[in-house]
Amino acid sequence: MKKKKLILGVSMMLLCAVSFQSCIGSFSLTNKVLTWNRHVNNKFVNELVFFAFWFLPVYEVTAIADLLVINSIEFWSGNVPLESNNRIIETEDGNYLIAVNEKGYTVDSPDGNVLHFSYDSKSQMWSFSVNDGEAYDFLQYSDDDHVKIIGTNGEFVDVELSKDGIDSFKANLQQTWMALNNNKE
Repeated sequence: MKKKKLILGVSMMLLCAVSFQSCIGSFSLTNKVLTWNRHVNNKFVNELVFFAFWFLPVYEVTAIADLLVINSIEFWSGNVPLESNNRIIETEDGNYLIAVNEKGYTVDSPDGNVLHFSYDSKSQMWSFSVNDGEAYDFLQYSDDDHVKIIGTNGEFVDVELSKDGIDSFKANLQQTWMALNNNKE
C-alpha cells in the first residue's frame, strides 16, 4: 500500500513539474534592465552600472515587481505587460510609471514627483533631475578606459575601467555606506 502511494505521489509531482514549467514567469522587467546594462559601453562600465543599480536597489525593486506583480499578470492573462516602452510598477505606496524616451527614462512616482534620467551624447554624460528642476550629472565617459562618476562627497571620481578600478570604487562606496549606517545607530 505504501509503495502505491509513493509511486502515485512521485507521478503527480512529475506531472505537475512538466505541466507547470512556465509558472516562474519571464522576469521581464529585471531582464530588460539587465539587457540595457549589457549594451551600455564596455564590461567595466557595465560592472559600475550593475554595482550602482545594486547599491541604489534598482535590481531588488525590479525583481520584487516582477515576482509579485508582472509575472502574475503574465501567468494569469498570458500577456507580457512590458512589451511597450512604458512600465507600471505597483508598490505599497502606489504605482510608478517608467517611460522610455529618446534621451533616457522618466519615472513618475505616486507622490507626484517625476525623476528624469537623461543621456547627452555630445558630452557623453548621464544626469538626473527631479520635477524638471536642476539636472545633476552623475556619470561621464572620459575615454575608452575611464569614466567619471559622482563620488560619495559629491565630486566626480575618475574610475579606471578595469577590475582594480571597479573594485576600488566599490570598496569606497561600501566603506561610506557602512559609515553612514553606523552613524544612524
